[in-house]
Amino acid sequence: MKKPLAALAFLAAALALPLTAQAHRAWLAPSSTVLSGNDAWVAFDAGMSNGVFIADHAAMRLDGLVVTAPDGSTAQVENRHQAKYRSTFDLHLTQSGTYRIANVMDGVNVSYLLNGERKRWRGPEAQMAANIPAEATEVTATRSFSRTETFVTLGEPNTTALQPTNKGIELVPVTHPNDLVAGEAATFKLIRDGQPAAGLDVTLARGGTRYRDNPEEMTVKTGADGSFTVTWPQAGLYWMNASVRTEAQGQQMAMSAQYNGVVEVLP
Repeated sequence: MKKPLAALAFLAAALALPLTAQAHRAWLAPSSTVLSGNDAWVAFDAGMSNGVFIADHAAMRLDGLVVTAPDGSTAQVENRHQAKYRSTFDLHLTQSGTYRIANVMDGVNVSYLLNGERKRWRGPEAQMAANIPAEATEVTATRSFSRTETFVTLGEPNTTALQPTNKGIELVPVTHPNDLVAGEAATFKLIRDGQPAAGLDVTLARGGTRYRDNPEEMTVKTGADGSFTVTWPQAGLYWMNASVRTEAQGQQMAMSAQYNGVVEVLP
């Protein structure tokens, strides 16, 4: 029996992650975040793992990689490669200011039963109807949006590349993300589809867990305006994560959104 899309029930799934890696943490780690001179190169690793910045589970697909340059234009990466446990690429910084490097995934994840066999499809929402057989039953789906990003600055920082797109969960810096110092407080805001993301738990984890017993994770909650403040206990590379899910209601599709950010805290 053919079902209208509005009648679908929806299954939670993270579009940016493989189905076998939903419990793993996605990260995009730069070799440097604050640089000087007229031009510079930065190398990036991207993966999914239990411990952040430890390439031991799966490489991240970079299908949605977008680099916004300090003037708001789109910059191109070089030497892209996907290995078993991590993806890598280089970015040539040729403009002074702040770059935003983001891997963004947006689409729907569908599960359905066809001739007694469970099948899955994921892709753009506009293509969903054409890819789900009319005779499929037990059709469930979720519209998912994920953003995994980091920031690097050459010379003086600016904020042009940091303007939100108003899609999914995004970080809106109050404190510049390349002006973070150990022992000092920094404030950020989270928005979802352009609106304050209030009451979200934000997990922050410092890299280097392989060499210590304590994972040194912190959890803070966003306020009514989506803001949160953290005082960095030590220098290092930090991963931050926030996610939200809403169930299907009436004609409205269930939604799943996730944010993964990486910032460097200097001594």
